Amino acid sequence: MTIHKGTAVVTGAGRGLGFGLAKGLLGRGWRVVAGVHGEATGELSQLQQQFDGALLIVSIDIGSDESVKQAAEQAVGWTEQIDLIVNNAGVLGDIERKLPDELDFDEMLHVMNVNSLGPLRVTQAFGSMLLRSERPIVANISSEAGSVGACGRDSWYGYCMSKAAVNMQSVLVHNQLKSVGGRVLVLHPGWVQSFMHGELNTSARLTIEQAAANVLGTIEDEADWPDVDGKPPYIDTEFKERLPW
Repeated sequence: MTIHKGTAVVTGAGRGLGFGLAKGLLGRGWRVVAGVHGEATGELSQLQQQFDGALLIVSIDIGSDESVKQAAEQAVGWTEQIDLIVNNAGVLGDIERKLPDELDFDEMLHVMNVNSLGPLRVTQAFGSMLLRSERPIVANISSEAGSVGACGRDSWYGYCMSKAAVNMQSVLVHNQLKSVGGRVLVLHPGWVQSFMHGELNTSARLTIEQAAANVLGTIEDEADWPDVDGKPPYIDTEFKERLPW
């Protein structure tokens, strides 16, 4: 059983995994609200021409309350209903410093604001449209770095803590959505050739196309991932296995 095709919101859609997810959803017959930070890329504009009427590009900074609200208001004029939100946008931050190095707490606050509060801002702002769906789904792109049970790192403070907060936020939203027939999926896409380091990381194992196909396949087959102890599924989409919370 797969979820029905409808209208999706994808953040961080200007490049990297977000672009791959937006493109993949369009190819699967979805309509897409593509959120980009800054100007739309040429590739995304080409998609808008290719999938005429099926793609809305909105400018969105998920770290800003006002920017997210404005993006949602723009989407209201284009669609009455959202069926899927893919919270993909995020930042990496410093991953090198350890104790007793001088830690940049202001930078960590930025990472937490974007990675942890950003997805919640988006889900809340698009929430009224999402709740019109018969099967509202929120897919939060998290990371194994957010797993307390599997943590083996001794740095990456801002990123790991931000993703752990995303996981808690996901459970809270899931507890609300499941009462109206929806749910949240928490997804680790694997080591992806993304722009998280500022430029394309070509040494990563998965191409954008491979990672996007894995993520979208997991979302479409969400019924195959039942909740455990009331918690939403926390899934490694590359290896198709659950991660420990």
